[in-house]
Amino acid sequence: MNELKNFCLERYEGKGVEIATVEHPTHQEFHLTIRPLRGEKPAKMIHRLALALRERDASVVWHEVFGSLTAHAETMSALSQQFGRLNWPVMWLQGGLGLTEGISGMHVFAVAGTRVDTLDLDGQPVGRIFEKEGVRHCLLGNLTPSSPSCARSDQYRQVFERLETVLEMAGMRVNNVARTWFFLNGICDWYRQFNPVRNQFYQEKQLFHELIPASTGIGGKNPSGAAIMTGAWAVEKKTDESAMTEVPSPLQCASMDYGSAFSRAVLMTVPDSRRLLISGTASIDPEGRSVHVGNADRQIALSMEVVEQILSSKGLDFSTVTRATAYFKNLGDVPAFDVLRRERGWEFLSVLTVQADICRKELLFEIELDAIGV
Repeated sequence: MNELKNFCLERYEGKGVEIATVEHPTHQEFHLTIRPLRGEKPAKMIHRLALALRERDASVVWHEVFGSLTAHAETMSALSQQFGRLNWPVMWLQGGLGLTEGISGMHVFAVAGTRVDTLDLDGQPVGRIFEKEGVRHCLLGNLTPSSPSCARSDQYRQVFERLETVLEMAGMRVNNVARTWFFLNGICDWYRQFNPVRNQFYQEKQLFHELIPASTGIGGKNPSGAAIMTGAWAVEKKTDESAMTEVPSPLQCASMDYGSAFSRAVLMTVPDSRRLLISGTASIDPEGRSVHVGNADRQIALSMEVVEQILSSKGLDFSTVTRATAYFKNLGDVPAFDVLRRERGWEFLSVLTVQADICRKELLFEIELDAIGV
């Protein structure tokens, strides 16, 4: 158990499930990383999730699944059987470790001891809201374009407009967003077209004069067949004790130096804790260039060093991480990541390893994570 100032972070590891529990003075939060057991069907995996949530009387506020598209319908049916009509969105990205069917893993963020409300759009849940310590949190997921058959640039714009619409339903604005996820189908071919759309939207909303969200941009298909699927984490500060600030990377330049609008990390400060949201981080040097091209071992090592330095800049380390996802272009590079973790003593890190395309063709690895401390 890692004792913190006025809450504690405790880790539990069971059969196919790892849970980071954060005990706040007024409520609890649970960060679950769930992997399938050998030969396990999605329904059994969902059953294990349901047991973990019911044991803790917890409500889901974020649900992210990596798996084959063929497993989507079966999994959603299993969720309905366990929970009835779902009141939270499920972010589903085609990704895994060589899977042709089934789920490679899922992240679930749940809370207990506080009220949770649902945001619906077009009759479907797209967000969850909860309030604690004078801060309202709004987590949005599975946002896709209103017209998934139109041109890609139009789909990108529609996603931002729908994001704004849902935030307004929550009584928030775009400048409340601390973090985003953009999962693009064919990212290597279309990321250059996506960036100008994002830049224009952020300029219209004057985010370049305020806080640019942390972000992850990864390639992969979604069940709707749209060009893009989006998620976001927005916060509304209710007291002067709360703040949301950009955190630079000590080893990299700002992403805006090469035209990509996101912060390397964003720090949420509330009365009882600090939460660091680190963007997707890859093998990029201080000039914004891809480095160690063709060498996965060195790309992984540099990316982890960059993340470690960002954590350290705020007095945190890997023991404070509550959620992590590592993306690999090639399956054969996963053992190199495992070797590095063993060498550095990071085996405890609850990280999902996912096969997916990175935003540049020469990049072989990317990692994103959240951490919490005082």
